[in-house]
Amino acid sequence: MTTDVNIAQLAAHDVATRSDELVALLRETVDGGASIGFMPPLSEADAHAYWESLGHSLLGGAVHLLVATDATGRIVGSVQLHEATRANGLHRAEVAKLMVQGRVRRGGIGRALVLAVEALAARHGRTTLVLDTRQGDASETLYQSMGWTLTGSVPAYARSADGRLHTGVFYHRLLTTAA
Repeated sequence: MTTDVNIAQLAAHDVATRSDELVALLRETVDGGASIGFMPPLSEADAHAYWESLGHSLLGGAVHLLVATDATGRIVGSVQLHEATRANGLHRAEVAKLMVQGRVRRGGIGRALVLAVEALAARHGRTTLVLDTRQGDASETLYQSMGWTLTGSVPAYARSADGRLHTGVFYHRLLTTAA
């Protein structure tokens, strides 16, 4: 388990300030084959545009970005929380785009980010969390080991760079018992 990691929430201005680190993390993750909504190779311009857009989303208050930094203060991972904003879903949020740099994977950073995003959700009164991932990815093993429940799957849900379609799996976690 990695002990030299700090988890922090970034504000919109932090995203702009640290955009080069975030762009590098996103490009490495996507170009490494992760299924997080982009196709490799991801251009630097597209990665910058994504983080700029996310920075604007952070201003609305329903989207949150957590980052993991190493002992030197460099960003080595991130995860997002997207709170539902409709009246019937104010107890719900989606966990999205968990990323960890390849050089530090399997060191507990992904787990630390998931625990932190769960705690953030709870502080915001979100008791039902959902997420999706590609079936068979390492992230699926992580979520299962942390007590997330498989909700279901959808065949041919996401396309990979080689054109193959993969099954998407959906997980949920109840942070408290629903009343």
